[in-house]
Amino acid sequence: MLRMLVNKGDPEAKYTDLDIIGKGGFGTVCTAVETATGEEVAIKKISLLQERINELCVKEIQVMRDNKNVNLVSYIDCYLVHEELWLVMEYMDGGSLHDVIRETRMAEGEIAVVSRECLQGLDFLHSHQVIHRDIKSHNILLRLDGSVKLADFGLAAQLTAEQSKRRSAVGTTYWMAPEIFTRKPYGPKVDIWSFGIVGIEMVEGAPPYLMKTSRTVGQLISTGGTPKLQNPRQQSPWLRDFLRCCLQTDEDRRWCAQELLQHPFVTSAKPTSSLTPLIVAAQQFMADRRY
Repeated sequence: MLRMLVNKGDPEAKYTDLDIIGKGGFGTVCTAVETATGEEVAIKKISLLQERINELCVKEIQVMRDNKNVNLVSYIDCYLVHEELWLVMEYMDGGSLHDVIRETRMAEGEIAVVSRECLQGLDFLHSHQVIHRDIKSHNILLRLDGSVKLADFGLAAQLTAEQSKRRSAVGTTYWMAPEIFTRKPYGPKVDIWSFGIVGIEMVEGAPPYLMKTSRTVGQLISTGGTPKLQNPRQQSPWLRDFLRCCLQTDEDRRWCAQELLQHPFVTSAKPTSSLTPLIVAAQQFMADRRY
């Protein structure tokens, strides 16, 4: 299947100046320059030695290729190079939301902008019957112009008329919805819960229960009700209500992306360019720590 999806050309001739910018369990991410156009791109190099990885790669390519939207990281091309898949994507020069959360304090206005842009991406995916299933700050990427885009579609699920719900327990523990832990059939609203946890991250700098074991987190999320802000009185009623709408433990009462886009907290958001100073500041803090 993977061989049918990839480009037969030679990426090592097409792209130059490969610099590693990230490493993970899957492999590495590099920046590169397309020699013909001078355009900077990101290349995710994934080792294909495990069968499970092959399946995830096929899924990621298909979701990215078939779902183009201003709030999703753009797919450009893919190649097989020896035992690696090279997945070529647009380069997000502002890093991840996780970097920003780790390095800075976000104001409510900035949280509102990120929320609007991510919900637009989720509304698009959900309207095309795709569940992301791994929404977290690490998988929300930024550009220096303030653009916000969802990334990393390896765990995404395509729903169909025959299979309108999923059951498999996938995702990253701290961001997973209660219905995943309780093994109930679930739909796109698992992404809304996950984004509600990202909302708490943006306020407090980390998701709830971060210092607890995965098993304990599962028990707390499946039985403990809605995670609470540590200092709710420091946040506006609009933000508190927005998080409440995202983090309903009952999937039927949880708002969908389209509804959340009409929430006053989100409709009050400024243009994306208002995020640029925050992204620049986070990058400066990271650079200062390196030197």
